[in-house]
Amino acid sequence: MPTNAQTDSYAKPFIRETLTSKSLFFTIYDVQSSMHIQRPDELQFEYTRLMMGFLLFNPRPKSILMVGLGGGSLAKFCYRYLPETQITVVEINPHVIALRKEFAVPDDDHRFTVEQGDAATFIGRTERKFDIILADGFDDTGLPEQLSSRQYYDDCRRALHSGGLIVANLHRCNKLFDIFLDRLQAAFDTPLLKVNDQGASNCVVFAINQSADLDGKLAGMRRPEYMDEDAWKELLPSMARVFLAARELERSIRADRIVHA
Repeated sequence: MPTNAQTDSYAKPFIRETLTSKSLFFTIYDVQSSMHIQRPDELQFEYTRLMMGFLLFNPRPKSILMVGLGGGSLAKFCYRYLPETQITVVEINPHVIALRKEFAVPDDDHRFTVEQGDAATFIGRTERKFDIILADGFDDTGLPEQLSSRQYYDDCRRALHSGGLIVANLHRCNKLFDIFLDRLQAAFDTPLLKVNDQGASNCVVFAINQSADLDGKLAGMRRPEYMDEDAWKELLPSMARVFLAARELERSIRADRIVHA
C-alpha cells in the first residue's frame, strides 16, 4: 500500500452526481468517466464502445490487461459480459482506486484484479502474456509520458501473446498525437487501424502483435454466444464502424502489396 506521502502526491478526483448519473472528474473541464446509476455496467462514451472492437478480432480473449481504471467503465463491462476472461487492471492513482465502490467496480476475485502501480513499470517487468491490452491511462494533465514512449509500446508488444492486440485511446487534439502514432507503429511494425470518436477528440488505435498485420484477422460481426443480446446491441453501431474501418485497411494493404509486387 502507498504511504500517506505517496498518496498525497497524486491528484484527487471528485464526483458529480445527478438523479441518473455519476461522473468522475480531475478538473471541471474534463469528465474522466461517467456511469448511469441504474445501469452501472453500460458504456456511456463512444470511445469505450469502439475499444471493445477487439472482439471483432478475438471474440474469446483469455486475458485482458487494462491500463488505467478511472470510473471502471471498461472493467465493469468486460467483467460482466466476458465471463471466461481474466482481467487485470493497473491504476497508478490510489485516490481513483479508493472510489471503486462509488462506481460499482466489482471486488477482486479469481478472475478480476485491480493493482495499484505504474502501468509502464508493470508492463516492463511482467513475465505474463496477455491477449488484449486496453491502454486508456490518463491523469489530470493528459497522457503521461511513461505511457506514450517508444519503450512503453515496445514493452506492450512483448507482453502480448502472438496475435494479441493493443487498443489505445489517444486524443487527436494532443500536439504529440502523430508522434504517438509513429511510436506505436514502429513498435508493432504493422499498419495501424484508427477509428475516430465522431463526437469527441478520441482516436482509438488497434495494433496486432505478429509478423503479419490486421489483414484477414477479422472474426466477423457475429455476436459471441456468451454475450447478452442487449449488451451486443449496445456495442453494434460501434462494432460496425470498427469493422468497416478494418475492411478499408485490408483493401489498402492488399492494393499496396499489388503495387510493390
